[in-house]
Amino acid sequence: MWDERYNTQQYAYGKEPNDFLAQQYKQLPKGRVISLAEGEGRNTVFLAKMGYEVTAVDGSKVGLEKAAKLAKEHCVKIELIHADLAEFDFGKETWDAVVSIYCPLPSAVRSAVYKRAVKGLKPAGVFLLEAYTPEQVNYNTGGGPDADTKTSKSDLEDDLIGLSFVHLEELKREVFEGSYHTGLASVLQAIAKK
Repeated sequence: MWDERYNTQQYAYGKEPNDFLAQQYKQLPKGRVISLAEGEGRNTVFLAKMGYEVTAVDGSKVGLEKAAKLAKEHCVKIELIHADLAEFDFGKETWDAVVSIYCPLPSAVRSAVYKRAVKGLKPAGVFLLEAYTPEQVNYNTGGGPDADTKTSKSDLEDDLIGLSFVHLEELKREVFEGSYHTGLASVLQAIAKK
């Protein structure tokens, strides 16, 4: 499905970074950052331009090829890993930050992935997230119809045990990210520290 979505000249979610990430990236310690379900590279390219050493993980080869092209356009270097997040090994205390922007995993998979991500964070590492909440299914402005791939505050608190939340908020906001995330949306924003 994702290879098909990304197999166009256009960038499905645009070339600009996610708003929340662009506003809050200074909360991420300088160093190694991994971006989950990165797709076509907009967030990793932005972080690389800001001086981070960035790795993009995605299950779509087509998306990662476009990420490489976008990185080349901006004269930055990013590492690309083609992998299924359900099986991805984050290592132990490997990453200075984990970024998850609209990573639509089924709840059981998401929980396991995020718990492994917490183990993969170095001490004082930061987890930054923006996700749709279950209420998003009523908006039809992105994220699809499956409430199980959305994340609530309590879900995230359960998934990120061992981290302290610096910021955790459910809100309604206008999202303008390409043709698939456009309009008023119900989102969860979080910054948590190990």
